[in-house]
Amino acid sequence: MEMADRTLTADVIAALTYWPDVLWAGQEKNPPDPVDLTVLPPFFNEVLHALPWWNRDWKVSHVEPGLPLEIDSDHRGYRARFTEVSVPGTVESGSGESLPFVAKVGFAADRLIRFQAKIGEVVLGPSEAPAGQLEPHPFARLLTGLMALRGIPVRAMARETARSMSTIHMLRGGRHNPDPRLAREIAAALGMSEADVAVIAGLDDGSTR
Repeated sequence: MEMADRTLTADVIAALTYWPDVLWAGQEKNPPDPVDLTVLPPFFNEVLHALPWWNRDWKVSHVEPGLPLEIDSDHRGYRARFTEVSVPGTVESGSGESLPFVAKVGFAADRLIRFQAKIGEVVLGPSEAPAGQLEPHPFARLLTGLMALRGIPVRAMARETARSMSTIHMLRGGRHNPDPRLAREIAAALGMSEADVAVIAGLDDGSTR
């Protein structure tokens, strides 16, 4: 979902940062003064309606106070990059059907920088790959980061795993799924345990293949 140049009103920010059941460093008052949460359904509907394929018959009809996932503050000298909050609620169709809804909203000051919605069991969120292309396997970013931290170039990883450089490039690009044997080879090259790499690669099912 494209979030560029989308700003949040003061009322929406107040509703997103209303956490009556949460104690956190830096809060001005506990419990906080009530705020108007009814501004959130129109905001969520506006974001969802920006999707060309969204069925406008479905609307967010109800929300509850959110829970912070990350808070923009300098508590203990650590500056968070932004605030991210999870807001539960309900969506309803014009025919009376309803589904559970939860939005994950990340923002810095009044700028919306991340939005993900889960409606029923379906997750809607920003993509990494261009339209019409499959999303990369999550292992890609993790492998790339682990190799960079250890200073292992693609050629060295290919040599250590006895794989072609094209295979390693495809793994790092998310175009090749890791399998248990490849995970074991990568673990040895990274100096990590097979179990840890299996978990990172999403292969933590006890398989010994």
